[in-house]
Amino acid sequence: MNKMFNIVLVNPQIPQNTGSIGRICVNANSVLHIIKPIGFDIDEKAVRRAGLDYWHLLDLKVWESLEEFYEANKEHKDRFFYSTTKSSTPYFEKRFQKGDFLFFGSETSGIPTEFMKNNWENSMTIPMGKNGRSLNLSVSVGIVLYEAIKQNFDMF
Repeated sequence: MNKMFNIVLVNPQIPQNTGSIGRICVNANSVLHIIKPIGFDIDEKAVRRAGLDYWHLLDLKVWESLEEFYEANKEHKDRFFYSTTKSSTPYFEKRFQKGDFLFFGSETSGIPTEFMKNNWENSMTIPMGKNGRSLNLSVSVGIVLYEAIKQNFDMF
């Protein structure tokens, strides 16, 4: 079965988040791309614990750098979508297609702005109340990924 979407984590720092995101990807029939450097060992017990018994089912691709990832996937760059607090466009205004790449930055610094400038019109944010600064990374992935699935449910 073809994968629905590509989740791209740029420099993740918290193993439990990555484990939870891996679990989400398995259940959403999506690929998880992890861009190094990462703040933990991918085989770390905390990643596996958060991913429960799903980790071995995960379609996981680990990249040495953002440049390596981009070079291998640049033909899809028009379908790169960037989740960032720097955008004013809500994620639900985007029109997702099967195979899209949904980017999420590290818990501490987000996606590098220079990278997003290549396709800034595909930047998006999750609206939050005035007291909120950010959401947990795995929660953010779930929100955006399941909006993409909702828009393409007939293909799921």
